[in-house]
Amino acid sequence: MRYIMVGAGAVGGAIGGRLAEAGLEVVLVARGAQYEAVRTGGLRLVTPDGPRTHPLPVVDRPEALDLTPDDVLVLAVKTQDSVAALDAWSSRPVAGGGTAGELLPLICAQNGVESERLALRRFRHVYGMCVWLPATFVRPGEVFAAGTPLTGILHLGRYPAGTDATAGRIAADLEKAKLLAPVVPDVMRWKYGKLLSNLANSIEAVTGPLAGNHAALDLFERALAEGRAVLAAAGIDAVGREEQEQARGGRMRIEPFDGSPRGASSSWQSLSRGTGTIEADYLNGEIVLLGREHGVPTPVNDVLRRTANAFARERREPGSMPAAALTALVDAAS
Repeated sequence: MRYIMVGAGAVGGAIGGRLAEAGLEVVLVARGAQYEAVRTGGLRLVTPDGPRTHPLPVVDRPEALDLTPDDVLVLAVKTQDSVAALDAWSSRPVAGGGTAGELLPLICAQNGVESERLALRRFRHVYGMCVWLPATFVRPGEVFAAGTPLTGILHLGRYPAGTDATAGRIAADLEKAKLLAPVVPDVMRWKYGKLLSNLANSIEAVTGPLAGNHAALDLFERALAEGRAVLAAAGIDAVGREEQEQARGGRMRIEPFDGSPRGASSSWQSLSRGTGTIEADYLNGEIVLLGREHGVPTPVNDVLRRTANAFARERREPGSMPAAALTALVDAAS
């Protein structure tokens, strides 16, 4: 199998780099400064066992790559960029006949739960991946991944449910690459569980680290309470903290890097890079959507969604709003 990482940031770069180290064929898909940095200098992956530079092939558009029946597409862009990527890749021809959307497996290695639905409109063989992989991408050409001895734990399964031999082969490749990949028939349970924890992303992006910040932690608990109420009203099952800890506990520890960019959520990293967009519509916004569908008020998550979007749109500094000020916005809307 050849792995085509559609998105070469924190997740795509870390998975792609580790797969390459294990001797597997990898192509990165990047754009802008990241494309130029990898094209000219390779991908520098820094992990607790040392930095390595991988001179990987990189393309900036689907037309620059000839697809084969042995390819696996790994979608690792932010959800707000999914439609453009899915449209661009699904219609691409595959050697021997047919298109990527008809023939190739596509893995949604992303936060949130929307991309799988978007993908299934365009791809026949869609897989969800619940990504637990602490990684940082804030400088072109360089990704930091702080997990050890495993770099990440990636629950994998077919969407909407089930498993198959392809998932097993992909998992076996990932596990050669310091990436534990349990194949599960209910991968969306894992992704909804991760969604609840990701409700903190907007708070951290706007106010800074949650640790020791009691006002920010209180906001997270309020957002989490709304999320749980919404999922219950919708009849959606999500893996709880205890089950997550049992599956992951003891298998990976985090070792920060001296002098490296501080570890932070993907939303904080988006603000740090000044991308102009953030995934809040598909994290807190998912809770808002379900709340509106099922008659559950979600004022906390709606304010978090709107505030994070404003920060991204206005390219404001991450962590520059005091948690008390964000709490005041939430209280005024509740």
